[in-house]
Amino acid sequence: MHQQTYYVAIFLFSFLLTLLYVFHWHKQFQVHMTVMFIVISIVNLAYLLMYANHTPEASISLLKIIYIGGCFLPWLITMCELSLCRIQVPRPLWMGALLVSAGVYLSVLTIGYAPLFYKSLTIVRVGDAWIQQREYGPFHTLHYVCLALYMIADIAIVLYTYLNKKQVSRKVLLLLFIPIPVTIAAYAVSHRLMQLGYELTPCTYVLAQIVYLLIARRIGYYNVGEMVVESMVESGDTGFITVDNKGRYLGSNETAKDILPGLRQLTVDQPISEEVTLRDTVCSWLEGFQRDPGMGKQVYERDDRCYIATVNHLFDGRKQCGYQVFLQDDTQNQKYIHLLDQYNADLQAEVAVKTEHIVVMHDKLILGMAAMVESRDNSTGGHIRRTSQGVRILIDAIQKSSALQLPEEFCRNIIKAAPMHDLGKIAVDDAILRKPGRFTPEEFEKMKAHAAEGARIVHEILSGTDDESFRRIAENVAHYHHERMDGSGYPDGLKGDAIPLEARIMAIADVYDALVSKRVYKDAFSFEKADQIILEGMGTQFDPRLEPFYRAARPMLEAFYASED
Repeated sequence: MHQQTYYVAIFLFSFLLTLLYVFHWHKQFQVHMTVMFIVISIVNLAYLLMYANHTPEASISLLKIIYIGGCFLPWLITMCELSLCRIQVPRPLWMGALLVSAGVYLSVLTIGYAPLFYKSLTIVRVGDAWIQQREYGPFHTLHYVCLALYMIADIAIVLYTYLNKKQVSRKVLLLLFIPIPVTIAAYAVSHRLMQLGYELTPCTYVLAQIVYLLIARRIGYYNVGEMVVESMVESGDTGFITVDNKGRYLGSNETAKDILPGLRQLTVDQPISEEVTLRDTVCSWLEGFQRDPGMGKQVYERDDRCYIATVNHLFDGRKQCGYQVFLQDDTQNQKYIHLLDQYNADLQAEVAVKTEHIVVMHDKLILGMAAMVESRDNSTGGHIRRTSQGVRILIDAIQKSSALQLPEEFCRNIIKAAPMHDLGKIAVDDAILRKPGRFTPEEFEKMKAHAAEGARIVHEILSGTDDESFRRIAENVAHYHHERMDGSGYPDGLKGDAIPLEARIMAIADVYDALVSKRVYKDAFSFEKADQIILEGMGTQFDPRLEPFYRAARPMLEAFYASED
């Protein structure tokens, strides 16, 4: 009875740990870790079933499942360690190790047929416990040799990383090391406990799950830094530093280390304040930002260079998990400022050029972000470019008429804002966004959230811009382009003139593109059919006051879309 309770408890605990891992899962998690959790749960279930069944035939079948863990888990754990320690090994080496493990497992499959792995297996009852008496074959000795080699490799990986890689968290290294002495101790006493019908191997597997679950919970912080690294060039004029909410160092790029050499002395998870040379720089910037977010920009001078240090919050999804500091070489601009009194006219021209360059860069970043969002959507390839052109054509038709006098700034801003209308789709799950067919009602409800989310993202992106008019128009386009004149739209169910004009214009271009473009759930409609649907929607879905301008723009719209075929 106690024996069965022991294996039931081990399995349930293992299964619970696997569920916790699934709850914390991120796409950044490596596949070896995920497979490891699944295999351990299956193996511990096999242990439970093996000691609940007392026939040699059932025991042999379940042993073959158990040895999936015995043969392949050491390889999976070693691969996890290599990845976490950022150590690259040649492909032939890790493939060779996998093939050796597979070879050992093939010998396991001979149990009951040939004396390669087990010469014999008998089951006896001693008191309330069932005990397996096993006589091992030569391949079982090879199995122990492989386990010993994996153990030595694991120790070597941890020690090498501790001595040579400061950018790997010492907490992670400690967690990776803990199972090693425990496993050695478990093997030392396992033979004695097996005589009582209890195996410690399932316990060591559960310990591995606990360790990697703790590591997985911390990985998200480090991956934030990795995502930043992937989005920036390692070399150049811009450096970045990331810290968590407690001021502990998470990472930086080489440019930042060149600007602030003290960063090279830090290890991951070490408080930045412990490095004296960083107290008057990074620590001071962070403290100023925490007191007043308006102090997010500071000037830092070193040697003959001048840098702008910009502090922002660091987010993991919607969760604020730390801070990021960007260091931008601003030497040239500062020289211009120092010479402003003497060269005022020339500097104004330079500022205008630089401002235009920044605007162009800003626009390209916005288009790049919009294109990135669109790339996740299976069904709307080219939608951003086409709807932007559609808005441009509609605005051109409005400007040619005297019926609706729109300011030049408004027209320019709505054209510029059009590519941002679907930015909110970045928050939509891939399973929905990339679905090759129509949405279910539940999926459509989740998709509808992209409008409000898009407005929030646009607000965050443009919150620091001086162009308040453009920010407001861009937010309205993202937020309300799915509203309808009769109030049946989303997300707020606005009606009539309560819908901003820019959103009403965007709605026509958006729906027109959806009609005449092929989707995974429909073929492209003809121009005549699309025109019929648009005109029928005037007064219900679309603003009827825009109908004359749509009619005037229709030839240009058809010509543009015809050229796209």
